[in-house]
Amino acid sequence: MIHAMADVQSDQIGPDTRIWQYSIVLPGAVIGAGCNVNAHCLIEGGARLGDRVTIKCGVYVWNGVNLADDVFVGPNATFTNDLHPRSRRPPAQWVPTVVQRGASIGAAATIVAGVTIGEYALVGAGSVVTRDVGAYRVVVGVPARPQGWICRCAERLGESLVCGACGRRYVRRGDGLAPLEPTEPAS
Repeated sequence: MIHAMADVQSDQIGPDTRIWQYSIVLPGAVIGAGCNVNAHCLIEGGARLGDRVTIKCGVYVWNGVNLADDVFVGPNATFTNDLHPRSRRPPAQWVPTVVQRGASIGAAATIVAGVTIGEYALVGAGSVVTRDVGAYRVVVGVPARPQGWICRCAERLGESLVCGACGRRYVRRGDGLAPLEPTEPAS
């Protein structure tokens, strides 16, 4: 569904994707299947959205920003793509930003160009992300700093790294967590 008041110039829109009024999708943008792009959004030509991505109102996804499957971006979150911006002087190459599968970015958060946000990480509302965020990590503040861990099901994890809600278990791996097998909740 593309709203009659949306300006969609890309032909790379997946099935069952909804693009709401006053949103603009420029040529070359890639949007996967089952996405929801709310009103008043801009998806620039070099941006890529995976499947089932939710973009809330007032979000601009610039060239070089890559959002993997199942990413959530809250209202008025801000991405950048140039570390040294000047009017009418684009860089030779946009600085890539990657948001990995299942990550969530809270309302009005700012994501500085060049960072990677790990799988299922959570960026708190109003935070400013200036460094990479590990998988399943919760970050908040200005600048964003680690504040614990979060399960794939969105419940906070304690020191045991076992989710009290769904039973998933995790181990530390690098700057993030990795789920122990099986990755599905215990029955």
